[in-house]
Amino acid sequence: MGFENINKMNITEEENKVRALYNAWIFGWNNQDAEAMLNLLDDEINMVGFDGSQMNGKQEIGDTFKQIFHDHVTARYVTIIREVRFLSKEVALLRSVVGMVPRGHIDINPNVNAIQSLIAVKKDGEWKITLFQNTPAALHGQPELSAALSKELREKIAKAN
Repeated sequence: MGFENINKMNITEEENKVRALYNAWIFGWNNQDAEAMLNLLDDEINMVGFDGSQMNGKQEIGDTFKQIFHDHVTARYVTIIREVRFLSKEVALLRSVVGMVPRGHIDINPNVNAIQSLIAVKKDGEWKITLFQNTPAALHGQPELSAALSKELREKIAKAN
């Protein structure tokens, strides 16, 4: 299965809110703003990082991101949302593909393309991230899919400029 886009003609208000939650998360990362990112998290958040590291709870994730941003100039994400699917009225799954552009560069590093999955929960009328997973898009043995993903991400960058 390739990297097909899942397009819908009518995006609901709730889907827009879940997309906005994810976009705010990415904006926080791209601006190295751990505090802004923490405001988007459910108290019982679980996270799996690109390297397989696991973090649990807002405190651990906040401390980790603050340290990352203090110690590193992180690459910025370029994202393409593939799907938002509602598992119930108060639980949504968002899937996306991402590339990373190192600071001072204009192109992605295709070696760190990834697949991101986010589960959002609606509590007290507000959407929060309760699970976030960032998986390398290594695509072993499928160089054509890897090249297609990089091409698509580069096209997104070109459209933004």
